[in-house]
Amino acid sequence: MVVRLGFDPIWFGVIIVLVSEMGVITPPVGVNVYVIKGIAPDVHLGKIFKGIFPFLIAIVVNTLILIAFQNLP
Repeated sequence: MVVRLGFDPIWFGVIIVLVSEMGVITPPVGVNVYVIKGIAPDVHLGKIFKGIFPFLIAIVVNTLILIAFQNLP
């Protein structure tokens, strides 16, 4: 289906991985954040969620760059 829509399957797979990474670190699901909370129970959950924002911003910027330049050879 992805190929029929005109997308490169490798590019599409990379985008899916990046979007999945965003999903596992952002609220309300934030599975990775709760794993960190389990490892470091003395750290407040709000502090952990605040700590993911630089990484979230980097993933969003990376995804936007990949989307913007998807048709380059």
